[in-house]
Amino acid sequence: MTDNPDQTVTGGASNAGSGMALFDERPFFEKALAYGLAHGLIGAERIETLRSEAPKGMVQIARYFGTEYLRPDLEKARERMVNLVSLYLQESCEGDLQRAAQALRDHSLLSRSKGGSDLLKAMIAMPQNTHFGMQDGRGFSDEHLPVLERWSLRSHADYRAERAKRDQVASVMDAAIWCAQQWELDADTLHEEAPDAEAVLRTALLWSLAKRSVAPDWPGFAQTIAVLRKKFGATAQPPALVLPKGLPAALAPALRVVAESLQADWPRIMDAATPARKLFAQTPAFTGRYFWLEDGLAEVEDFERQVSAAWSKATGGHEDEGSLLTLLLCVAAGSTHKTALTEKSAATLIRKIRKSGMDAALASSFIRAYAPTAYQSDYLRMWEAFIEEALPVLRSDADYALHDALALLRRECNVGA
Repeated sequence: MTDNPDQTVTGGASNAGSGMALFDERPFFEKALAYGLAHGLIGAERIETLRSEAPKGMVQIARYFGTEYLRPDLEKARERMVNLVSLYLQESCEGDLQRAAQALRDHSLLSRSKGGSDLLKAMIAMPQNTHFGMQDGRGFSDEHLPVLERWSLRSHADYRAERAKRDQVASVMDAAIWCAQQWELDADTLHEEAPDAEAVLRTALLWSLAKRSVAPDWPGFAQTIAVLRKKFGATAQPPALVLPKGLPAALAPALRVVAESLQADWPRIMDAATPARKLFAQTPAFTGRYFWLEDGLAEVEDFERQVSAAWSKATGGHEDEGSLLTLLLCVAAGSTHKTALTEKSAATLIRKIRKSGMDAALASSFIRAYAPTAYQSDYLRMWEAFIEEALPVLRSDADYALHDALALLRRECNVGA
């Protein structure tokens, strides 16, 4: 550094006779320093202090990224220090040269350099994408040093562009975390489940339309789709956007952006011809696009409820042996499921069995698929014992008038007048 006030601590060229364009191309640190010198904000004593601070900072930076013993590393360190100080001054002073000059006057060069480094570290630790499974949440660590090394030489414009991208990602993730909290799920759960934040937001919008507030597991998700299909029908026009109640205003833009993709999905979501599981879990374009908790217990309980409902519907609530054997015989013969037969319908069933045959295994499969688990073994034994005795009689050509077959069904099944 010389005594010329137009030169900087790091030896930049004078602006005298070189034109304003050359001056404007200098790092913001040099602009602020020159401004402070020109306007009497920074005096000779402060310049001497900066001269003594600059080499110390260069050595620290060189050591941090490699070694302070090689001249090329020291030269890079000088460039990094100027860049880091410029970044911090431009960000913290919002590009105001007077405020930046005052900051150089009132604070050490090392603190401004550290401020720039902290800005980069904070940005680097921010998520680059909205997939929760790819975020460790640990902040900046030693593994990020190579990234910091590159960014310490990048321009302020590069920093602002990258920060804007990451701020957008962060806002989407913050919105997803907020929505999950309304379902009493925390951020740790999202990291464990590892969805895309957009998937959480799309589901939150569906939940708002259906006026639901519980955490989505698969049974609840499928039920919600059924409710929405019933409510809105096969209309291709998506309904008006409904944001979750209480959503902070700062998070609303993230949901509005995601709402556009939900509207594009709407016609397929409303297509009742496609089962929910096939669409959301087995269609590549929809896989991972919406969010529900992978709760095996909930799915088992839901399956058992469905099975129980199907068994109750098939049996009509009749659990006596005769009604059950009648039902199982109809299943095995491929006939309409009934738990009681008239004499006429019983005779028709026997003739069908003799003409087209029957498959006893169909009834066994029916028991395994729909009967309550606790009773399946008993029902299978009952059916197997019955069919072993009944099959020769039901198929006998000698019983032309059906006397023996009808007598068997009257005794074992539920046959009335």
